[in-house]
Amino acid sequence: MGESRVKKLATVLLDAITDKDPLVQEQVCGSLCALGESQPEEALGVCEEHLRQHDKLAHPYRAMILRAMETVVNNHLSELDKDTARAVILLASGEMTRVKELVYDWQQAASSVLVAVGKRFIGRVMEELLSKFQPGVLPHYFVVQTLASLSVSNVFGMVPFLTSVLSTMLPMLGAAKHDTMRVVFCSALQHFSESTLEYLANLDQAPDPTVRKDTFAADIFSAYDILFHHWLPSREAKLRLAVVEALGPMSHLLPSAKLEEQLPKLLPGVLALYKKHAETVHVSKSLGQILEAAVSVGSRTLEVQLDILLAALHTQVCVPVESSSPLVMNNQKEVLRCFTVLACCSPDRLLAFLLPKLDSSHERTRVGTLQVLRHVIYSAAAQMEVKKPFILSSMRLPLLDTNNQVKRAVVQVISAMAHHGYLEQPGGEAMIEYIVQQCALPPEVEPQKPGPDGEDLLADSVRTISISTLYLVSTTVDRMSHVLWPYLLEFLVPVRFTEALTPLCRSLVHLAQKRQEAGTDTFLIQHSDNVTLPSPYALTTRLLAVSSNPYLGDGRGAASLRLLSVLHRNIHPLLGPRWATTIPLLLAHLDGHTEKTLSQKEWEEKLLMFLQDTLAIVSDNTWICQLSLEMCKQLPSYNGMPQEKNFLYKCIGATLGAASSKEVVRKRLQELLETARYQEEGEREGLACCFGICAVSHLDDTLAQLEDFVKSDMFRKSVGIFNIFKDRSENEAEKVKSALILCYGHVAARAPRELVLAKAESDIFRNMSQCFSTKVLGIKVETKDPALKLCLVQSVCMASQAICSSTQGSSFHFSRKAELVAQMMEFIKAEPPDSLRTPIRKKAMLACTHLVSLKPALEEQMQADLVHSCLHSVLAVLPEPEGEDGHQESLYLDTMQALEDLLTSLLQQNMTPQGLQVMVEGGPAGVLTCPQYVGSSVPC
Repeated sequence: MGESRVKKLATVLLDAITDKDPLVQEQVCGSLCALGESQPEEALGVCEEHLRQHDKLAHPYRAMILRAMETVVNNHLSELDKDTARAVILLASGEMTRVKELVYDWQQAASSVLVAVGKRFIGRVMEELLSKFQPGVLPHYFVVQTLASLSVSNVFGMVPFLTSVLSTMLPMLGAAKHDTMRVVFCSALQHFSESTLEYLANLDQAPDPTVRKDTFAADIFSAYDILFHHWLPSREAKLRLAVVEALGPMSHLLPSAKLEEQLPKLLPGVLALYKKHAETVHVSKSLGQILEAAVSVGSRTLEVQLDILLAALHTQVCVPVESSSPLVMNNQKEVLRCFTVLACCSPDRLLAFLLPKLDSSHERTRVGTLQVLRHVIYSAAAQMEVKKPFILSSMRLPLLDTNNQVKRAVVQVISAMAHHGYLEQPGGEAMIEYIVQQCALPPEVEPQKPGPDGEDLLADSVRTISISTLYLVSTTVDRMSHVLWPYLLEFLVPVRFTEALTPLCRSLVHLAQKRQEAGTDTFLIQHSDNVTLPSPYALTTRLLAVSSNPYLGDGRGAASLRLLSVLHRNIHPLLGPRWATTIPLLLAHLDGHTEKTLSQKEWEEKLLMFLQDTLAIVSDNTWICQLSLEMCKQLPSYNGMPQEKNFLYKCIGATLGAASSKEVVRKRLQELLETARYQEEGEREGLACCFGICAVSHLDDTLAQLEDFVKSDMFRKSVGIFNIFKDRSENEAEKVKSALILCYGHVAARAPRELVLAKAESDIFRNMSQCFSTKVLGIKVETKDPALKLCLVQSVCMASQAICSSTQGSSFHFSRKAELVAQMMEFIKAEPPDSLRTPIRKKAMLACTHLVSLKPALEEQMQADLVHSCLHSVLAVLPEPEGEDGHQESLYLDTMQALEDLLTSLLQQNMTPQGLQVMVEGGPAGVLTCPQYVGSSVPC
């Protein structure tokens, strides 16, 4: 693209900049900048010429062109030649000072062009500015503003000019009567001071390394005198803030003696501004700079002012911080910076002031104090080193505070302590326990109402920050490794820390892996050295039990199994190779499912297989018996967790099944029978499963222990009519019988089939009947409790099914068959004929289905009575309307299927035509043609 073409295109664009459409104006500016990318000098020249030739162009359009020029200069500063730079400087200077009145957008745009060019051509820009910055005449506002901006953008270029600038400026300060000019002079003094300090801090890179602070001290003090004594008392808030912003960096350049002399007035003067301004961030920032300057010169005056300073700063830090207010948050940061300065110079005085305030009952006072404490632990670590025991002991009351704001602040303090070695001191363990306690808080589903400070008081937020803190401290703070390991293991077993299990396991896995990398000796847990640590049996029991509900607590199942895996050598030295194969398979199964898709039954079976496999690998009776003891000991811990307790019962059964000591097996079973909470359905089921699993290996001992309990005084008292467990109700006694009957059913279902046949009549069915119907004063008393009936039906069903599935089942002669069928018929007849309320009749028919296939065959009349009773009980029941109750509809269909299976079984047993005739004639009128029956698959 030729130069003439660029000029023509730029001219067209510049003519279009006066379009009334703001979008067109924006596009024109963008196009000018794009043109400047290819030909920066040409584009700048066209813009400069256009502004000179169009003297009447309104200032908004002039500002747009100047902003485009600034963009081009910033992007291509290194490509500009001196002539172009000079032309741009003269244009911008003229535009900036053309009118005396402030036209901010236009004049600021021109000033920005000068600042951009001054990054490279500082001498030429300063030459132009100083021509308009003459002694005895107040300069244009934007000349001063541009000088201030240049000192920020080009420190090394500008500082050498400051001596002459300051000597010219000082007389002007007294002549400035308008607040606007005073504000810009304050801004200039602030930036000049900041630039000088930066220059002095980087003398090794500076063009003139001979520059010293003393060079500026006298001029800065003269300016300070005017700002502090004459301008700071102004009623204009904007001017006061401009003054205080300047005083901070200026204080570093004051002569040491003058600063010391001024501090008794300066500090109270700055502190007084806290009461005059709502937004105090500039006050706090300046105060921090003044304090740093005072400390750097070894001020003694600071000690006298310390109490006033601490009180004022503490009031500021206790102001509630709203996340929507950056000014308030920035003020907090600046106030904390002030505390750092004071902590470094007077740590004793600071702590003597702070720590008693931790005992305050006022929430904001305690939270603010904790924030300061956390900050100085980080920022004044060396000074706080010898104060660690004192600081730790002062945390006693905050640890007891239940307010969520305080809790969050306490957790943050403990995090800081962890990074700086506090938790290695005596009392450090209490801090770790506090973090774990907060991890164990129950997750909040619904947010609580906002607190008075506008913050949501979410218990979950305390828990979340505690979980993050525990993990970060465990994984990133190396010095905490020997503090947390093996101490964190102590929190795994106590039930009050259940909600903290997942973060605990994750932290422990990381710590254990780090120990393994360091060497075996450091990894093995020496239980003899620390009696509070959980034993291998306690760890195994706990981690296995909670894994049964794997997705609860943010995935505690996977976390627990991973911890078990890394602890394998501590659990038992033989388990490593086997667990390296089996545990990843369990984890993969969890990864392949969600809480909704996981089959609980299948998962528990996998865990039980894992346990049984583990026991087989260990193959040590003493170890296994010890594990069973621990499992029984932990059972009461799960009273509020039915699923986990049910599974733990199964684990006990599996562990006892692997034990070779019959004495231990019987003792544990006896303890379970004596301590079970029979009133809870889940526990009755769990106890029965335990006995069933144990019976796989110890059928005789299991049955003997059940019979001993049935014969014991304890059981007799529970079912007696005059003395029912003293404080137990009659209903609770029925629950004991229900559990025992279920135990017999599960024993029959799980034990080896051939062994069950020998015990079926003499032990299993006889004791079932004895538990169900009790003789009192020679009179047979039967229960009306539907739950007890259901247990009997279910157990009869399981036992008879076990007999049928045995290889010798077809030749087994069951003398109690008719008695049990009659009992089932009684249950069926007792059910309401017009409705389904319980699954009793369904399960009773299933029991009969298995019973009728056993020898001897039922008499034809009993067969007919059975069929009649079942048909009469079922076919008169109408199904629930579709969609109204899915459970009832399912129960109805299951019951109809059970009836069909029973009739099929009867016909398979060669029921005679006479029996069939009796069934039809004795059944309900029209039974074979009723709507529910017609079309069914019942083989009649």
